[in-house]
Amino acid sequence: MNDKELRQLVLDELEYEPSLDAADIGVTAENGVVTLSGYVTDYSQKVAAERAAWRVRGVRAIAQKIEVRLAGDKRQHDDEIAQRILSIFAWNTLIPENKIRAKVSDGWVTLSGHVDWHYQRGAAESEVRKLSGVKGVTNEIQLTVAAQQGDVKRRIEDALRRYAEIEASDIRVDIKDGSTVHLEGRVDNWGERSAVERAVWSAPGVRNLVDNLVIR
Repeated sequence: MNDKELRQLVLDELEYEPSLDAADIGVTAENGVVTLSGYVTDYSQKVAAERAAWRVRGVRAIAQKIEVRLAGDKRQHDDEIAQRILSIFAWNTLIPENKIRAKVSDGWVTLSGHVDWHYQRGAAESEVRKLSGVKGVTNEIQLTVAAQQGDVKRRIEDALRRYAEIEASDIRVDIKDGSTVHLEGRVDNWGERSAVERAVWSAPGVRNLVDNLVIR
């Protein structure tokens, strides 16, 4: 597949995504690296655009340059956004009470604090992404326990058993500083890469992931 064909496939996938208005999104492709540019009217659409691009076979990397430009009727004061964040955190049973703090500056939300599991960290960010008026999210929430290399490797091997064409020996796992997982190796497509990432994040104590997996 050449760059022109890859670009068109990404454009088609963006247009097909029902949660996204792709009219103002531009796409370029070079050697499997796709650059997304332009603007959308809320942060959730920016996330949806990136996910849609990753679904296209042949995409090896993405440069995300889409801006969030809120419509006039969606602009909200920072204190209003902060209050809504506190409210949804209080109602969401996946988010531990009084463990996460939120700072809002010109629509950009920074999350901090400590939780025990990555899914709690992800749930907090996911809820904030959906809020009207949010331009972006920086997730600085930390995990309180240390990762165990043997546990991470076992979870990856368990996940890869669902993919008969992949061998766990194709992937190397290293843990640095007790919490940062480094992945090296090769997979066949983005879906397999995502499965490996989910396996890593399901292990207790993983705070950071450096994914150097190459799509064949």
